[in-house]
Amino acid sequence: MAITMAGKWQAGNLPAELTSLIGRRGEVDQVRRACRRSRLVTLTGVGGVGKSRLALRAAADLRPEFSGGAWLVELSPLVDGSLLPHAIAEALRLTDQTTRPMVEVLAEHLFDREVLLVLDTCEHLAGPCSRTVTTLLDAVPGLRVLATSRRPLEAPGELVFAVDPLPVPPAGAAEPATGDAVALLAERAAEVVPGFDLADEDQEAVGRLCRRLEGIPLAIELAAARLRDLSVAHLADRLDDRFTALEDEAAVQADPPWHQALRTAIGWSHELCEPAERLLWARLSVFAGDFDAEAAREVCADERLPEADIGLLLDALADESILTWLPTGAGERYRMLDTLREYGAGWLRDLGEEGRFKQRHREHYLAMATRGAFGWLGPGQVSWYDRLVGEHDNVRAALEVALTAKDGLPALELAGTLAFYWYGCGYAKEGRHYLSQALALETRPGPALVQALWADGLLAATQGDAQSVEARASELEPAARAGDAYADRCVRALRASLGVIRGNPIQAMAESEPAYRDRWADEPLTIANLLSLICRAHALTIGGQHDDAIAVLEDLRTLCDRRGELLIRSHADLLRGQVELAGGRLDAAIAYGQAALRTKRRLHDSFGIGLTVDLLAVAAGAAGRAHRAARLLGLAQRFWSTHGRAQVDVPAWVAARKDCEAQARDLLGDNAYEVAYRTGFDSDIDAGLAYALEPEGEGLPNGFG
Repeated sequence: MAITMAGKWQAGNLPAELTSLIGRRGEVDQVRRACRRSRLVTLTGVGGVGKSRLALRAAADLRPEFSGGAWLVELSPLVDGSLLPHAIAEALRLTDQTTRPMVEVLAEHLFDREVLLVLDTCEHLAGPCSRTVTTLLDAVPGLRVLATSRRPLEAPGELVFAVDPLPVPPAGAAEPATGDAVALLAERAAEVVPGFDLADEDQEAVGRLCRRLEGIPLAIELAAARLRDLSVAHLADRLDDRFTALEDEAAVQADPPWHQALRTAIGWSHELCEPAERLLWARLSVFAGDFDAEAAREVCADERLPEADIGLLLDALADESILTWLPTGAGERYRMLDTLREYGAGWLRDLGEEGRFKQRHREHYLAMATRGAFGWLGPGQVSWYDRLVGEHDNVRAALEVALTAKDGLPALELAGTLAFYWYGCGYAKEGRHYLSQALALETRPGPALVQALWADGLLAATQGDAQSVEARASELEPAARAGDAYADRCVRALRASLGVIRGNPIQAMAESEPAYRDRWADEPLTIANLLSLICRAHALTIGGQHDDAIAVLEDLRTLCDRRGELLIRSHADLLRGQVELAGGRLDAAIAYGQAALRTKRRLHDSFGIGLTVDLLAVAAGAAGRAHRAARLLGLAQRFWSTHGRAQVDVPAWVAARKDCEAQARDLLGDNAYEVAYRTGFDSDIDAGLAYALEPEGEGLPNGFG
């Protein structure tokens, strides 16, 4: 089980079904039995045959049998196979902050859990999937994997389950036409044409249409979308004509019938689209995962597709089942099925426009990253978090395109500009993956190199990787010595963090002195300056210089409040809580800790939440509230179970947690302690954090806001 920051503790992440599953009862039962018999089951079949729907239904039925839940990992947007373990970790909400290989972290995280992983759309990553799955299955006895792929993964112990099309009425069958393919056509037609009744249609044509489409669900759904304008008989006749026209094509004759049927259905849907719709379909193929209308306009519009027309064209493609409309909390988004995206991508290549629109896609996300970097240290921080996390698949796709360019500068610019995202949204390990590749391509001196070196050093500091922090600081020194003020601030911030990592408060104080001295200077606020101040306050706190630490933290809070910045402000509140706790001022420690927790929850900072709940647990224990302390320790451990480095290895904080646990056990006894601890560990996120935020003390300290 893991943490869903937007809702409750959940045993899995399987999505709710948006449409009903027609037929497949026998196959669902067979897949369930296969998953009980084999630890790796791969559903294979042609694109559009319904592998994903079948896997999700079987996984939903199996979920109660897995105490650790059933988890969907969507692989279609992923291009780089080396990021497969990262994609699995992301699906599991596992936020690792170490330098260890992610597959090792996954194996350790899953080791004592009973989990079903659903790896959807593996064919383009069959090799990496086979290797990763084999490693995990060898290391995790309670793990089972259900994969979907157009071809087997060829992994040891794999059980391959071929997914066939839906049964169709035989030629010459008695009316009315029946069967799963007919039922699917009837239901999907009724969804797009209110009042539609298949019984009113020519039953011979119904059977002929389903046979012509070979019972492939995607082909049937595309055909159903056309029943707004055509009768079933007319639709069947049009498809008959298209098949007749293709019969002389050797390439089609070489394909199995199912491939012919799907390709024909997609091609026919493509022909029925208006020219502008076809063009937009092709251009939208550059997006990975889902996208919004604004991105579609920015990337796809030109003199042939005016920006003002994009919205109506998106709606038309959704009506024709080329796009799926996804209502989200952040607004409307659209998604294209992989098979349809592949068709659009082929059309875009034939038009000679693939490179141009992939570049426009990359430029769009670089522009978004640039705006995000500028707005991150301000009141829009939460909205930027939500927006960029929602665009993660497209950010990856843009980086992959940039990394294939002859000039390494675009990759360096994009990976470096995203420093705030990698750092603030929990993607330190993935950020360093891309930065290392970009830095290997481009080393020419300039602002992009400075930013990328700083970004990698910042993320290395987040991971506690002192050697890399020192290396990046040294690589930035030439620019700093040449008069680059920003590079100088970055060098000092990295060296201040190095002092904290290595337990050298003197170094942290010395390197952070310029940032502290110039804290009120009229210059742009940067993460580097704020990091230096945090390191200074941390060094003072650990060194017992509490009054000086409070002075730095108050200044830091003021700087953040002036800009509306939240993340660093919450770090300051957390440190202030530690200072107050060390001074025995428990009410103040709780007040600052709860203030930090409220903000970290808004920013989905699960790592920071773990630190903050630990602080509140220790404060409760110091106040003699052993039951509350035990329950909060359990809640905090729920967050630490999704991280690779609990309590950021600060010895004093780790020791305080252990002392709190020992004290609570002594006061409660082992049995009562375990009950309270499990209550915290097993609670859902809303209830658990609401409990942590319950009022405890006599109120806020003077001047607290």
